[in-house]
Amino acid sequence: MKRLPFIHWILFMLLVFALAACGGDGGEISFSTANIQNARLAKDEAGSSTTTQFGQEDTIYVLADLNNAPDDTTVKAVFTAVNAEGESPNTQIEEADLTTGSGALTFNLAPSGLWPNGSYKVELYLNDELDQTLTYAVEGPVSAAAEPTDAPETITEPEPTPAADSGINSIEDVRQAVIRIQAQGSFVDPEFGLALNTAGQGTGFIIDESGIAVTNNHVVTGAALLEVWIEGESQPHNAKVLGVSECADLAVIDIDGDGFPALDWYDGPITVGLDVYSAGFPLFGNTEFTLTRGIVSKEHANGDTSWASVDSVIEHDATINPGNSGGPLVSENGRIVGVNYASRSDTNQYFAISRDLARPLIEQMREGNDVQSIGINGEAITDGETFAGIWVSSVESGTPADKAGIRGGDFLTSLEGLVLGVDGTMASYCDILRSRNPEDTMSVEITRFGTGELLEGQLNGRNLEVVGTLQGAQSGGETTGSDGYVTINDDSGQLAVNIPASWAQVDGSAWVNDAGENLGIRVIASPDINGFLTTWATPGVSFRASDSLGMDDKQLIEQFDFSGDCQYGGRESYADQLYSGQYDV
Repeated sequence: MKRLPFIHWILFMLLVFALAACGGDGGEISFSTANIQNARLAKDEAGSSTTTQFGQEDTIYVLADLNNAPDDTTVKAVFTAVNAEGESPNTQIEEADLTTGSGALTFNLAPSGLWPNGSYKVELYLNDELDQTLTYAVEGPVSAAAEPTDAPETITEPEPTPAADSGINSIEDVRQAVIRIQAQGSFVDPEFGLALNTAGQGTGFIIDESGIAVTNNHVVTGAALLEVWIEGESQPHNAKVLGVSECADLAVIDIDGDGFPALDWYDGPITVGLDVYSAGFPLFGNTEFTLTRGIVSKEHANGDTSWASVDSVIEHDATINPGNSGGPLVSENGRIVGVNYASRSDTNQYFAISRDLARPLIEQMREGNDVQSIGINGEAITDGETFAGIWVSSVESGTPADKAGIRGGDFLTSLEGLVLGVDGTMASYCDILRSRNPEDTMSVEITRFGTGELLEGQLNGRNLEVVGTLQGAQSGGETTGSDGYVTINDDSGQLAVNIPASWAQVDGSAWVNDAGENLGIRVIASPDINGFLTTWATPGVSFRASDSLGMDDKQLIEQFDFSGDCQYGGRESYADQLYSGQYDV
């Protein structure tokens, strides 16, 4: 989420002041202490077999403890088929409520016939406010046999178990099935513009000896080509994307070749305290397999981020870093517990997409289906006030987004009339996709900053059309390059930068100090270079490179002091796939 950190402190302080104003002058503030604890799913009312995996004939029991609750407390359970065969996404299948006081709670739901295979959730509401969500999956035979003679073959047919065939039953052997993925393509960054032929690195893992592998959507979507490195091999394999889920941040790829070692899924309950390991290749350029250890610290964490909105997330403390994206979170016997996708290194919180959500989605994607996707690699951006939407870094060819005319660098502001990204996450965007079928027509509104155009159109319908321009946008003149941008170089040809075509002044001469000593190479561009260098009113860019400064990033940034003109907001760390350093706000 693109938001300045001090906004959070302001909001927190306002809340403190509001409470003081309400309660500091003799008034009363009362808070309900009722809470639901130890919520779990089971196949029996006694809870002797807690699980998140159910058969098609099982009754689903929801067990929980209600604490510190008055007798008129209302608890409601809402059962939803999130992605189930033959059902529309997020179909509510049952709702039940109880009015009670403290004590044990039990809800149960039996199938009228057979539960469809797929992923489900139960939302528990306390006095009409969502308290927590439990997720589970239903797996069973695809269909019952029509004739008795066919039953043995249909019912007893085993599912593929690549991990058992591969012999990977220990944490030591996991590395054989964990892959390093390098995705190459062109992406448009909201801060740094178009990056041509950029390489990004992520992790994945093989789930079938034929080369079927899992990673994150944000690792592969929009890439022109994928190269995959296998343990013990010196040359990469090519791979193609079979299916993706933008909202679940999952992707399934097919690696050229076969006979690969593969991992299998963990079949036990995923509970707090379970020993887990994060496997992968963190940090760009790292080619060495890395394994870190931790425990599950929360079974059902919030899965909303600026690039995904995941219904079922495991929080753990097995350290992951950029580059671990798409790698497996595994148990001590090398079985898949989840798919790593996000981290908060400042608080040592790390997150993985739960097995129970991932498995049914992966089965759909390996068949060539995209799930909860329109074909973009996007990120929610907001200033917390009036500016919000989904920034499109790249677009997958042939998808609804591509066919509608959406391109990298577009800013998706509205979908089906709903403004997107106002909370800095993909939650609203993904809620819309979950409530629609992939082929449904949906209205979209786009801001294209490169040309200053406002566009409207439809996914699976009318292509984008220009309906207006940004206030104060540049008009007239000839532009070249993508979205009104041109590529410029320094005089040596070693630096290349994409700038707005309207920035007519370019200086690519050598970087020298006041004494005339050559420090390196540079390129400066602006509508008015002198105005850019001497005032705060003129936009521009200065891009420099040197190997002779004799300073690290901290020492270099200390050379610049703008305190006389600007209010200092703090120093932040910066890192991308190639560079790392610091910047001042």
